Amino acid sequence: MSLKNERRPRCRSDAKRVLVVDDEADIRELLDLTLARMGLLADCAGSLAEARRMLASQRYQLCLTDMRLPDGDGLELVRHIADTVADLPVAVITAHGSAENAVSALKAGAFDYIAKPVSLDQLRGMVKSALELPGSDPADGVGECALLGESPAIEQVRKLIERVARSQAPVHITGESGSGKELAARLIHTLGARRDRAFVPVNCGAIPENLMESEFFGYRKGAFTGASDDREGFFHVADGGTLFLDEVAELPLTMQVKLLRAIQEKRVRKVGATSEEGVDVRVICATHQDLKLLVEQGRFRQDLFYRLNVIELRMPALRECREDIPMLARHILDRLARVAEVKSPPLSPLALEALQSYPFPGNVRELENVLERALALMGGDRIDAVDLNLAPCLLPGIAATTASGSLQDHLDQVERQAILDALRQSNNNRTAAARLLGVTFRSLRYRMARLGMNE
Repeated sequence: MSLKNERRPRCRSDAKRVLVVDDEADIRELLDLTLARMGLLADCAGSLAEARRMLASQRYQLCLTDMRLPDGDGLELVRHIADTVADLPVAVITAHGSAENAVSALKAGAFDYIAKPVSLDQLRGMVKSALELPGSDPADGVGECALLGESPAIEQVRKLIERVARSQAPVHITGESGSGKELAARLIHTLGARRDRAFVPVNCGAIPENLMESEFFGYRKGAFTGASDDREGFFHVADGGTLFLDEVAELPLTMQVKLLRAIQEKRVRKVGATSEEGVDVRVICATHQDLKLLVEQGRFRQDLFYRLNVIELRMPALRECREDIPMLARHILDRLARVAEVKSPPLSPLALEALQSYPFPGNVRELENVLERALALMGGDRIDAVDLNLAPCLLPGIAATTASGSLQDHLDQVERQAILDALRQSNNNRTAAARLLGVTFRSLRYRMARLGMNE
C-alpha cells in the first residue's frame, strides 16, 4: 500500500506524542499517518539505538515497537523502558501468529501487542486504551472494590494489582476458595484503561458443555433448534472491557482449543456464522486448582495455560493475614448491619481473639458467613465468642482429621454428639443443655435445625 499521495493531517502542538519504532519505512509511514488522523504526534525510529536516543531527549505518552529490529529486538526496548521510563506504556508489533513473542513481550512489561498485518481498527483501539490509562493515584474510583488490609501479604498483592492494571496482559489469579479472586479481578479492571467498559464474570463450571460455544461466542438465528434470534456471546458483551473466567480449570478440552484461538487471534465466530468478528477483550482467569498439575495430567492444554498465565497473581489465605481480621470483620459487620437495617454491634475482645485464632479454611467468604450468622443469633447487644459458633476442633493445637468423609461431615458428627450428650445430661431440657454447651437457647435451636435433629 503506497501512502505517497495521502494527505497527513496537521496536529496541535500540544498533542500527545507517540514513539514509533520499526525498520520498515512503509510501516512507519502507515503508523505515522494513522496516529496523525487520531490527533497524535509521532516520532519514528528505524533502530533500537535511534529509539533510545529519542527516549533520552523527548517525553512520550506511548511507544509502538516492532519485535525485529536491525540492531536488537523489541523485547530489549520493552525492558529498557521498564527500567528508565516506568510510566510509559509500550506496545509491540509481532509477526502474524507469533504467540511466543507476544507472551514474552507481555511478561517483559508490554502494555499490549498487535499482530502483522496490522489491523488499523485494532491499532486505534489499542492506542486509545493506552492513552486512557489512569493517573498516578490508583485508589481513585475504586470505591467498594477496595482490597482491605495492611498485612505484608495484602500490601504485596495491592502493589502487584496496581502494576498489572496498567497492562493488557492476561492474568491468572490463584488462591484458595473464598480468598477474593473475583475482587482482585474487578480491581484490575477498575484501575485499568477499560474501567468505563463492561466487566463480565463467567463461572466456567456452571455452563453445560453442550452450551459452552454458543454462550462464549454467540450464535446466528437458525443455527440450531431454538435459535430464534441472533445472540451475542460473552466475548461480544465484554468487547472493549474485561472477561473474567472463574474456575477456568472446569473448561472441557474441546472448549479450551476454541478459547485459545479466540484469545490468540482476538477474533470469534458465532455458531452458525460464516465469518469471524474482531473482539477487543482483556482476559482474566481464576481457579483454586493447580493448573500446572492439570497440564501434567493432560486435563488442561499447555498452550492455553501459557496464554492465560502471562502474569500470575496469588491471593493469600486469610490465615496469612490474621492482623487484618479485626478490620475485615468490622467492615463486614457494618455492611451486614446496613442491609439488615440494625445497629452494627461491637465484637467482644474474646470474639476478636477467637476470630484471629481460627484458621478459616473458607477464607473471607467463611468469615462473612460466620459474622452474618452471629449477627442473627447473638443473645445480647454485642457479639461474643460463643455467638461465632466456630468449630473448636479447628482451633490451633486441636486435631481436625478424619479417616473418611469430608471435613464438614466430621465436624457435623462432633457437633451432633456434643448436643446429644448435653441433652442427655439435662434430661432433654434444651435451656439447660444450651447452658452446658455455652451457647444461647436460640443458637442451640439453630444448630439442631441445621443438623436435622428432630424437634
